[in-house]
Formats: sequence, structure tokens, C-alpha cells
Amino acid sequence: MCLLNKPYVIAEIGINHNGSLDMAKLLIDLAKMNRADAVKFQKRTPELCVPKDQWNILRDTPFGPGPLKYIDYKRKIEFGKKEFDEIDGYCNIKDINWFASVWDKESMKFISNYDVPFIKIPSACLTDIELLNEIKEYDYPIIISTGMSTKKHIDYAVKILNHKIHCIMHCVSSYPTPDNEMNMYKIKHLKEEYPDYMIGFSNHSMKLIYIAQAYIMGAEFLEFHITIDRSMKGTDHKASIGPRGFEKIMRYLDSIYKAWGDGVFNVMDSEKPIIKKLRKYK
Repeated sequence: MCLLNKPYVIAEIGINHNGSLDMAKLLIDLAKMNRADAVKFQKRTPELCVPKDQWNILRDTPFGPGPLKYIDYKRKIEFGKKEFDEIDGYCNIKDINWFASVWDKESMKFISNYDVPFIKIPSACLTDIELLNEIKEYDYPIIISTGMSTKKHIDYAVKILNHKIHCIMHCVSSYPTPDNEMNMYKIKHLKEEYPDYMIGFSNHSMKLIYIAQAYIMGAEFLEFHITIDRSMKGTDHKASIGPRGFEKIMRYLDSIYKAWGDGVFNVMDSEKPIIKKLRKYK
């Protein structure tokens, strides 16, 4: 008998679709094939979310051959109603949940047109008080990420959102996160400080071990970015898990779940014939 539940696994597509609906569907297929519980996208209004001093900075993007202004890149990468209608229908056919991180009030209004299981508040928006107050007016369970945040920031967000919060996720908002900054012990502290909420982990490391470690430390929700190819151009591909890594981490999580046991002091069935073979005194 296992005393712990299997984790709820969120495969974050985010913007790794590179503006392509076909790529988004391939990533949904990858998540479904690997038995993820949900895929997550991001929804933002570029003009509201990109600081104006960043608009005209030239970036190398998947839309080459030449660089694009950052605001133009953000516009091209953004899915609208046509694409999300298609995603909604495709996920229904594939029998997998989808939801989104919302980065501004207009995006929250947009996503509210869909029957999604959660709304995610990204780390970058945890201190956006107007957005938090807007989101809590909608009838969705809320997941919050805590990257770039102090306990004071988290406490204030929890005070605003209160019972609407479904899960608080440990997160470090560097892509990819260096080993010495993963701060995995924060999961234990979140569980101690916020016992009324589920605690999860949002991964931005290229390594699989931290996803497994989070589950061992008690994380109930596990989120990680996925990609078809980590060498693709785009902001998040390098900090994402590819197809082989995805398959491996799901096997690791299955093995950990099966190995929990119940902690009782007893002799296992596989040990009984060994007792006959090796023990002189029974």
C-alpha cells in the first residue's frame, strides 16, 4: 500500500510552439503519450506585458532570417482565438486537460471563455495586485508560482487570493536554473508555512533529477517545460525537457510511487525464500 498519491504532472508548452499550431499539437501529442495530466500554455497581451524600453531591442528569433524587434517577436508568438479554439478542441479529442498562465487582465478575460481546470499566475505577475484582484473574481482554482518572490510577496498574494488558491509552486525564474540556486529545500518550508494548500514544483533546470527530488520532498504538482528539440530557437527551449527526457522522468516518477510502500516493519514476499537460503536462526 502506498501512502502518497501520484503527482499531478503539467507539461508546459508555454511558447515553445514558436507560433505554430502544428507544433503545439505535436507537443500535446508528446504530453499525452507520456501520460501527463495537463498541458499549459501562456497568454499575454504583448503591449501590456512587455516594458516599453524593451520593445525595440533586436532579438534573434525563430522567425528569421534577420532579427526582430522584441515587441514584434512577442506579437508573432502569441496565439489568439482561432488557435486556442483549435487547441481546446484538440485537447478534448486527445482527452488531456489544458490551461494557461495569464499575464494581464485582458488575457484573463480571454481565457475565461474556456472551460479550463485552473488558472496559473506566473512568478512575474505575483506582485501585480490589480491582476490578482481581477483573477480572484473568476470561478477558477488558482495555481501560483513563487519565483523571484520573498515570503512577504507570497504572503500578500495568499492573503488576496485566499481560498481560491489550489496550489503554491516552488520556482526559480532563471532559464536554465544553476544547480546551486535550485533551493529545493524551499518545498519543505512551503509545506510548513502554507499547510492549507497543495505545494508543487515548477522546474526550469535542464536536469531531470530535481523533478524526482521534488516529488520525494512532497510536491503534489510537478510542472516542467517540454520541447521537441532543445536546440530550437526560442526563449525557453534550452530549459525544457525533450522527448527522451520526458519519457525518462515519467518512468522515474512511476518507480518512486511504486517504491513508497507503507513504512511498516515487515518481511517482504521476495525476501521469504532468501530467509530459508541464508538465515541459520529464524
